[in-house]
Amino acid sequence: MERTLFEKVGGEEAIAKVVDYFYSELVLKDDTVNQFFKETDMEKQRLHQSKFISFALGGPNQYSGQSMAKAHQGMNLQPEHFNAIVKHLHDALAHFGVNETDIDTALTKVASLRDDILFQ
Repeated sequence: MERTLFEKVGGEEAIAKVVDYFYSELVLKDDTVNQFFKETDMEKQRLHQSKFISFALGGPNQYSGQSMAKAHQGMNLQPEHFNAIVKHLHDALAHFGVNETDIDTALTKVASLRDDILFQ
C-alpha cells in the first residue's frame, strides 16, 4: 500500500516544523500578506494550519474549525495574496525536502479551496 504524503513527510511532528518555518520565515516576513496576521493569535493559527496541511497531505482530517469561507470572511483576499501563501507553502515544503511532485499534489488540494478564500 502506498504511503500518504502525510506519512512521507514525517507525520504531525514534521508538519509542525513546516508550519513554523512557513510563518516565521516566510509569511510574517512578507509585506504582501503579513498584515492579515497582525491581530492573529499565532499559536492558534499554527495549530489550525498544521491540521489543515496534514489534511492537504492526506493525513487524518482533524480540522474542526470554521469553514474556509467563514474563516476568511471580511478579509477581501485577492489572487496575489492567495498566490503568495501558496508560494510560501511550496517553499516551506521544499525547504524540508518534499519533492516537487508531492508538493504539486498538496498545492492542488489547496488550490481547490481558492474560491472559498478569495473575495470573502
